[in-house]
Amino acid sequence: MHKQNRLAKREDFSKVYRWGKSTANHQFVLYRKEKNASQPLRVGVSVSKKVGNAVVRNRIRRVVKEIIRLNIDRIEGNADLIFIARKPAADMSYHEMEKSLFHVLKKAGLFKKK
Repeated sequence: MHKQNRLAKREDFSKVYRWGKSTANHQFVLYRKEKNASQPLRVGVSVSKKVGNAVVRNRIRRVVKEIIRLNIDRIEGNADLIFIARKPAADMSYHEMEKSLFHVLKKAGLFKKK
C-alpha cells in the first residue's frame, strides 16, 4: 500500500474510532470516517492479540493490506477506513478473506460496482 494511503498515527485511529461509523460481518469490523474530497483514501488495519500469535496477526495484516492495494480503485474515495480482524479471520484463505472484505465494504456502501 502506498504511503499516502496508510493510516498510521494513533491520533488518526482515535478520530476514526470516535467519530466514525462502523459496519461489520463475522470476520471484520470496518470503521469509516468521511473527510473532504481533496485528501486520498487512507486505510489502517488492526488485529488484536485475541486473534492469534504474532505470526497469525501479521499474516492477516499483510493479506488485508494487499487486498486493499490491489482493489483501491474499486473503493469509494474520500474516507479514512480501519479494518479490525475478528477471530474467524485467522483461519481464512486469501480468497475467503477477499470475499469477506468486499462484503463488509458493500455493506458500508463503499464498494464501487464493476
